[in-house]
Amino acid sequence: MSAERFRVQITTDPRGNGVITVPFDPDEVWGAKAVHHVAGTVNGCRVRVTLAPGDGGWAFTLNPSRMAGTGAAVGSEAEVELRPEGPQRGDLADDIAAALAATPAAGAFFDTLAQFYRRAYLRYIDATTRRPDLRAARIAEVVGLLADGIKERPRSPAKK
Repeated sequence: MSAERFRVQITTDPRGNGVITVPFDPDEVWGAKAVHHVAGTVNGCRVRVTLAPGDGGWAFTLNPSRMAGTGAAVGSEAEVELRPEGPQRGDLADDIAAALAATPAAGAFFDTLAQFYRRAYLRYIDATTRRPDLRAARIAEVVGLLADGIKERPRSPAKK
């Protein structure tokens, strides 16, 4: 997925955090989601943040110590580059993408997960590349868990 680059003036929220409002609609650029987990840079310093919709559009916050680390201050301009983090729906294997599309609740929940959880589910499924029957069963299991809003697959009890 493509990175978006822009310059923006940093504003503040009532708690004193810096607010960076993005000048584009991430739903249009990267696909509709409740929130967007993104990685990138602010003034050349790496960040991982969550874009969330607000009154002024999509934005993310930086606390005062993170702002100092980027050399930014409230009222100053910042050079920002953002891209979606982790596997996106467009990156998925056809069978997984079809299963998520067939169960909209599972697909929508998958889209809200942080990349750590998305990757864990995909590793669990991809561990079955030599057994297509098991792969289909794992895809069904994962879609069911996602549809129920479970962000991490329950661990199996240890065998003795």
